[in-house]
Formats: sequence, structure tokens, C-alpha cells
Amino acid sequence: MLRTLRLTLAAISFTLITLLFLDFSGTLHAWLGWLAKIQFVPAILALNVGVVLFLVLLTLILGRVYCSVICPLGIFQDLFARAGRIGKKLPYSYSPAKKWLRYGFLGLFVVAIAAGVSVIVALLDPYAAYGRIANNLFLPLWQWGNNLLAFAAERANSYAFYNVDVWVKSIPTLVVAVVTLIVVVVLAWKNGRTYCNTICPVGTLLGVLSRYSAFKILIDDSSCNSCGLCARHCKAACIDSKAHTIDYTRCVACMNCIGKCKKNALSFRYAYARKQETTQQDTPNACSANAAQEKRRGFLSAATLLVATSLKSQIIEKATDIKMDGGLADIIDKQAPKRQTPLTPPGSLNARNMKNSCTACQLCITACPNGVLRPSSQLETFMQPQMSYEKGYCRPECTICSEVCPAGAITKIGKDDKSAIQIGHAVWNKETCIPIADNQPCGNCERHCPTDAIVMIPSDANNPESLKVPVVNTERCIGCGACEHLCPSRPLSAIYVEGHELHKTI
Repeated sequence: MLRTLRLTLAAISFTLITLLFLDFSGTLHAWLGWLAKIQFVPAILALNVGVVLFLVLLTLILGRVYCSVICPLGIFQDLFARAGRIGKKLPYSYSPAKKWLRYGFLGLFVVAIAAGVSVIVALLDPYAAYGRIANNLFLPLWQWGNNLLAFAAERANSYAFYNVDVWVKSIPTLVVAVVTLIVVVVLAWKNGRTYCNTICPVGTLLGVLSRYSAFKILIDDSSCNSCGLCARHCKAACIDSKAHTIDYTRCVACMNCIGKCKKNALSFRYAYARKQETTQQDTPNACSANAAQEKRRGFLSAATLLVATSLKSQIIEKATDIKMDGGLADIIDKQAPKRQTPLTPPGSLNARNMKNSCTACQLCITACPNGVLRPSSQLETFMQPQMSYEKGYCRPECTICSEVCPAGAITKIGKDDKSAIQIGHAVWNKETCIPIADNQPCGNCERHCPTDAIVMIPSDANNPESLKVPVVNTERCIGCGACEHLCPSRPLSAIYVEGHELHKTI
């Protein structure tokens, strides 16, 4: 019963979190965004005390159920561990904990958070690691499937689906995602939860707490015959059947071992009442009654977790397809300008907050409907979101990235607030501007500026009839990138946005 309940909760949690990273329309986050916010590392970086206390108490009560029910990378490992043991009667065996490796990675993780080394934090965070795998490897397949449905719907005169661009946002981030996938899959295929119990700092930290959990998988020494069947089915390799002991720092409460014991020597029950029970077991009837009572307690505890992790799951579908007609001439793709200061999203407050708080999970990149966000390739902010305007611009009415960020790197802002946040300012490049370079009138940047920060003036001050060129009012410009994106100059826009390290309100 407990194993079935755990598997059901894990399947629901994994499916919904994966859908969050695949939802390019941004409609699911209003309903399921809380699943990202209850992940351990984002909750710590966001200083979300309520979530951290909830996860700590959950571990102290039920053990490392976070790793087997809530963490997407943990559940992802279970899928390949299950596939890897197909055809093997006894796939696993007990192995001593590699403490120096586990606590070494945990120490490195803590030092990286304290020192603000975001690259190491991003690489070791299990939630962010799975997010990059989903965003870079699963999302393109999801989008291609969507485009295939859009093609079929168009032939049937239906607009139920719409085409989306499928493109590589960052090759270095893609490489990291592929390497992470290979490491996780190989380790899980061969040895189950090896990654969880050697590399993952969250697993190690929660393992320290689970040693003192109220409910544990306990071995009845009087019934156990040391056959080793439980150890052979333990994907965490934490059961020493000969010594009748379990390493609770590595046990993820998967319940695989309980149903395999032919002597019923294993049970998940209240750990600290064991001695009292043994003294009161005068008759077989009392023994069976106590066992039944403990099973009911375990079921009620797990049911509480079910209520906490299965809130609303209604999905609202909406999609907006914006296309621009480029005419009959071939359009050269835009290139990103070299910005002295990278652009960070509105709500990130400043470059330092983004660097220290972001786990590079890519959730905001998936949710951005305008294709503005993409992973950084700079070492200091590697894989964290930065803005560029080749695919679109940051629309003043859009605040999706601030709504989905679970780590506090992008604080939640309202639509009215966003129009007053200056993340950068536009810079005009005279040499590539259409009126100067091609001697043709333009004015696209002025027409599309949402804050009226651009005005057109005669290029020749002595000739009011001369072609007009833009002048930027840097005090009004918010850095949305509408001018840069819609500038017809190719391959580089004649006007581009330079970022500000510290955002300000205008």
C-alpha cells in the first residue's frame, strides 16, 4: 500500500513539474508554479522560511520522501533504475557509504552559496539540473510535436494549435544538459540512487536529518534470516542484511524492500516506540494489533503528503501567435550586439541579486513568450537568464518571468510596476541607421517605443527637410528592446539596448 501510494504521488509530481518546463505558452504556471517553489534549493535562495521548515519537518517525520516524491531528478533516476534492473533477479547489493565524497560535495555546495559562486550552485542543484535537461532536450521534442499538430490543424481549418520557433538558445548550456543526462542515466541504470547518495548535496543534507526521522523502515531481528533479498532490491544500497541495519542517511523511503521480505521482517513504523512494543507483546493478537495500528499511522502520514502535493491541476489553454510579414525579400537574421553590461529581467533588481539567487533552472526561459530570455555563456553567470532582442522584445504588459521564478532571483512585479523599471537604455549607432546608411526614411524605433523615449529630428540641423534620425531620452527609456528588435537594419540593429547593473524606477 505504502509503495503504491509513493509511486502514485511521485508520478503525479514528476508529470506536473515536467509540464512546467514544457509549457511554452505560460498558462500552467498559474496553477502549478507552487511545485517549483517547494523545491529545496530555490526555497533556500528565496529565503522562503515556510517551505524550508515544511521540508525539514517532512524529513524529520517520514525520512527522505522529498527525494522520492518531490525532487524531479530523484524520480527521473528511478525511471532508469527500474529499466536497468529488467532481466535481473537481484539487481542491487549493499555498499558502504562514500562519506568523503558525499560530504565533500555538500561542503563545496555550502561554500559556493556563501561565496556567491553561482556556477557550482547551479551544477549541483538537482532541481535545476533536471530543469536544464527538460528545457534543452525535452522541450524541442514537445515543440516539434506541437508544430506537427499545428500543421494538421491548419489543413483542417482549425486554430487549436499554432507554430512555434524551435531553436538552440545556448550551445554550452545544451552540452551541460547532455552531460548531466548521461551521468544521471548511467549511474541510475547500473546502481540505482548512486547520484542521489554521492553527488547530490540536497540528498546528503536531508540524509543527516532523516537519521532522526520519526517513521523509518525497521528490521525485526527475530524474524530476519539474513537472506539479503531486501538488500538486493534496495536501489539506495543502504541495507546491510547481515548486520540487520539500514543506513537512514541514504534511505529514500521508496518502500521497495518491504514487499519483498518473505518473513515480514521489514515494516515502516514509528521508530522510537520499538522497545516499548517489544515489552508489551504478550500475545500474538497484541502483536498483530500493534502492527495494524502502525500501518494505519503510516498511511495517514502519507495521505497528508498526498493532500499537500495534489492541489488544483486544471489546465487553461491559451495561445497568441504573432507574425510579421517581411515582404518578398529575404530577411537576414539579426545578430546580438556586444553589450558592455548584460541585460537582466525586470524584477531581478540588479546583476548581483540575479547572480547570487539564480539556480539556472531555465523555467523563466521556457515561460518567456517573446523569446527574450536565453542562458548566459559568461563564466560568472553561466547558464543564468540574460535578455537579448533578436527573437522579440520585452513587452511592458508581460510579467511571466517574475511570476514563475522559484528562487527569488526575479521578484514578482505587477504590470504597472514593470513600465517604470529601467533595466537599460537605448544607444543609437549612426553608421548603420537606415536614413544615414541608405538615405531612406525610417522611424521604426520612434513608432514602436512604448514610453515615447525616442523622437526623430532632422539629420541636418540646418535643413529641416533632411531625413530624420532618432534621439534617445535615456531618462524615459526602460530598455524593453522594442526599438532594437524592430529596427530594419541588418545584421546588427542601428539602435540597441545597453544594460544597467542596478535597475531603477523612473
